[in-house]
This record gives sequence, C-alpha cells and structure tokens, in this order.
Amino acid sequence: MSEKTRDKVDYGNWVPKRLLYFLAVLSIVFLGLSYLSLFFLIGAALFLVPFAYLAYAYYQFSPSGGNVQAKCRDFLFAHLVWNGDGKLMDIGCGNGLLAVEAAKKYSRAEVVGIDYWGGRWEYSQQACEKNAEVAGVGERSSFRKATASKLPFEDEHFDALVSNLAFHEVADTKDKREVVKEALRTLKKGGGFAFQDLFLSKQVYGERENLLDVIRSWGIQDVALANTVDQDFVPRPLRLPFMGIGEVGVLHGTK
Repeated sequence: MSEKTRDKVDYGNWVPKRLLYFLAVLSIVFLGLSYLSLFFLIGAALFLVPFAYLAYAYYQFSPSGGNVQAKCRDFLFAHLVWNGDGKLMDIGCGNGLLAVEAAKKYSRAEVVGIDYWGGRWEYSQQACEKNAEVAGVGERSSFRKATASKLPFEDEHFDALVSNLAFHEVADTKDKREVVKEALRTLKKGGGFAFQDLFLSKQVYGERENLLDVIRSWGIQDVALANTVDQDFVPRPLRLPFMGIGEVGVLHGTK
C-alpha cells in the first residue's frame, strides 16, 4: 500500500486541540492542589466546565462524532448556484475543507484557496496541499497566503466564491461588510457566491435586513441569507451564542 493510500484527508477541527489540552492540564493541576484549599477546587471546576463543553463540541464537529463541520460545508454548497465551469476561490481556506471538496464536487473547476494561516489556528498551506493530493485533486487546486481584506486578484477574476467562518476573523478590517465587498469585487458578473459566517450576529454585521440592503447597494440584487443554526444537524448545545455557530448563516446569491 502506498503512502498516499494510507493517508487520509484531515481538515482539522474548529475546536483547537491545544485549547483542550490547556484546559485539561489546568483542571488536573488544580484538582491535584485542591487538598490544600477550597480555592483550588473551585478553580478546577472553572476549568473543567469549559473543557467538558469544548470536548463535546470537538466530538460533534469531528467525522467520528456528529460530523457537523461536513454538514455545514454541505449546507453552504447547497446554496451555491454554479455549474462548475471555470475558477472558484475559497477565502480563508484553513486546511482546505471547502477548497478540496469543491474540487472534488466540480470536476471541471480550477480551485484557488487563500488564507493568512495565523498561529491562532492549527491550519497550514502544507496541510491544504496534502489534502488536495490525497483527495486526487492536486492538479486542479492551488493555495497561497493572502489576506481577505486585500485579495491579490483583479476585478471579476473568479466564476464562483465560497468562504467558511473566515470573514469575522479578518483583524485588519473593523467593518466586516467591507471584507464581503472585497470578495465580491473578484467575482464575475453572473457568478455565484456562498459565504458562511457570523451573519446573524448584530454585533458583527448589524441587522439582517440592513446587511442585505447594503449588499444590494453594491449592485448585487440577487442576495439572501439562510440560517445555518436552525438546521437539524446543529445540536442544541452548539447553538449557544458564545460558541459562534449559534450566530452562523449562509449569505448567498449571484452577482
């Protein structure tokens, strides 16, 4: 059996492992010291509760658990109107969750994934390239480092655009609607887009109808917002606002 055959596509998890390890270690340390003082027992509980919740979330997101990440991806693709001809860009591609699966789904497409790959997340360009090769779409996929606030592509360069939980993470742009606008700049007339982000968060994007009106003012008349959080595949404990996914929706349409 070849090395490539033994490898599996690994898109990572929306809950970083190192965060779980950090909380677990602190919980154990405080529990070990709890015989000295009630303070340490209280501290252990304060770390154990978020650890338990995030461990549950990690399981639900993973393929061996609830596979919620893949179901969110499929929900996004279900709202992308595109025949698969031409170029597609995945903005904030992480480990290639959308980019690689798009290349598999659209066999005639050329897929480009961009990401800043900061140290906060357990993602990398190398992981994207490996996942594309393992999935058999390496020849039609490419990845490069770039910021979503200033995409290194000319106007109307792509036939389709996708993005998954990336726009709200763009640190150098306060108004996240400007990140959406920059993405749409690179989309051809008649091209389709589907962006999944915290579009239900008033703090991040404002009122829903106001967001849609702003996008229409850019000349994008075909635009709508679908609620991811309302879907049956999202467990109720994950719908809490502080989890992030509790405010997720798919902004989709045609330019």
